[in-house]
Amino acid sequence: MTTAKKPKLLVLVGPTAVGKTRMSIELAHLFNCEIISGDSMQVYRGMDIGTAKITEAEMDGVPHHLIDVLDPHEPFSVALFQDYCSQLIPEITSRGHLPFIVGGTGLYVESVCYEFKFTDAPADEDFRNEQFKFAEVHGAEALHDRLKAVDPESAARLHPNDQRRIVRALEIFHLTGQTLSSQLASQKKQSPYDLCIIGLTMDRQLLYNRIEARIDEMMNQGLLAEVESLLKKGYSRGLVAMQGLGYKEMMEHLEDGVPLEEAVIKLKRDTRRYAKRQLSWFRHMRDIHWVDMTHPENYPENLAKVRAIIAGKFLTDLEYTSEH
Repeated sequence: MTTAKKPKLLVLVGPTAVGKTRMSIELAHLFNCEIISGDSMQVYRGMDIGTAKITEAEMDGVPHHLIDVLDPHEPFSVALFQDYCSQLIPEITSRGHLPFIVGGTGLYVESVCYEFKFTDAPADEDFRNEQFKFAEVHGAEALHDRLKAVDPESAARLHPNDQRRIVRALEIFHLTGQTLSSQLASQKKQSPYDLCIIGLTMDRQLLYNRIEARIDEMMNQGLLAEVESLLKKGYSRGLVAMQGLGYKEMMEHLEDGVPLEEAVIKLKRDTRRYAKRQLSWFRHMRDIHWVDMTHPENYPENLAKVRAIIAGKFLTDLEYTSEH
C-alpha cells in the first residue's frame, strides 16, 4: 500500500495543561477535522472536572468522539481504544473530514498510530485477585515494586495508583515470561495511516505552574463535590476510573480523613509527576514535530507553524481546507 492511499490521520499530543485544547479547536476549524479524544479518562460520564474535560462551549461546533461514552464502572483499555478508533477513523474519512486524535495518554495514542499488536495471553483471574489482595494488604507501592522487579521499564511508565495496568503487566509476565515493555519494544511501528503528529511542549517549571493553577481552578469548580456525587451513586474507590488523578486524592480526604489541603498538595505533586512521564513517553515516539509553547505571546506564530507543518504534509489538494 502506498502512502498516498493510506488514510490521513492528524495527531496532537503533549503533557497535561500544555494547551492542547485551544490549539486542537483552531486546527480542527482550519482543516475540517473531527476530534477523537486520546484520553483514557474523558470517556467516563460524570467525571468532568477532574479530567479537565472539554465543555460543549469550548468545542465550538467541532465534532468530538470518545467523550462521555462509558459509565465509571465500565472498563476501558488500550485494546478497546484501538477498536473504537478502527471504526471512527474510516467513518470520519468517509464524511470528507480529517480524523484528528488529541490527547495525552501516550500508549493509547501510539498504539493507534502504529497499529500495535498486544499479547493474546488469556486472563488468569486467580493471579489477578492475588495481586489486588496483595495491594490491599501491603499498599500500592508494594505492588508497584513487584512490577519494578520484573519489568522496570513498565514500572517507570505506570503510576503506583494504576493498579489495573500494573496487574495486567505482571499477569503478562506471569503467563508468557515476556515483559510488557519488551512487547512494546518489538512493535514494528509501521503505520497504517498517512500520519502527521504534532507535539506541544514548554518550559518545565512553567508547565508545573500551569498544572498547579489548573488544580486550584478544579477545586474552585467543585472537584470535591464531583467526587462526593460519584461516591453517592455507588462508584467505589476500587474502580479503576476512581483511581484517576484527582479522584483518588479527594477520596482519601472524604473516606480516610486526609486533610483537604494535604490532599490537594498530593494531587499537584502526582500530576507534575504524571506530566513528566507523559513527556518522557512522547520524547521516545517517532515522527513528532515539536512546538515549544513556553511563550504565550508567540501563540499566533506557533499556530502558523503548526498549520504549515500540516499543510505541507497533507494539502496536496484542497481536500481538507476550510474557510472558517
